[in-house]
Amino acid sequence: MAGLIVILVILVVLVLWVVGIYNGLVGMRNQVRNAWAQIDVQLKRRRDLIPNLVEVVKDYMEYEQETLTKVVEARSKAINAQGVAATGEAENMLTGALKSLFAVMENYPT
Repeated sequence: MAGLIVILVILVVLVLWVVGIYNGLVGMRNQVRNAWAQIDVQLKRRRDLIPNLVEVVKDYMEYEQETLTKVVEARSKAINAQGVAATGEAENMLTGALKSLFAVMENYPT
């Protein structure tokens, strides 16, 4: 009888341990999803601000049309990217295009 109680206690502890691990994993998955949603919000905000930047820069960058075209194309790719890897790659391209744009802007101070 004592052996049966010990086995039941061990099983209950094991089940509680498994449930605890499962709940922890579900919680971590939800944190990852929430973090990605926050990142996605900031990336969308960044993409929404780019047309304003391009519009401001257009006036005095007539000779740098190629740079503006790269920024617009990179933004379009970033908007249409699907999945984490594709979004990361597209955002890296957008960052590079924006760096080029900022470098050109420094050459044409107001």
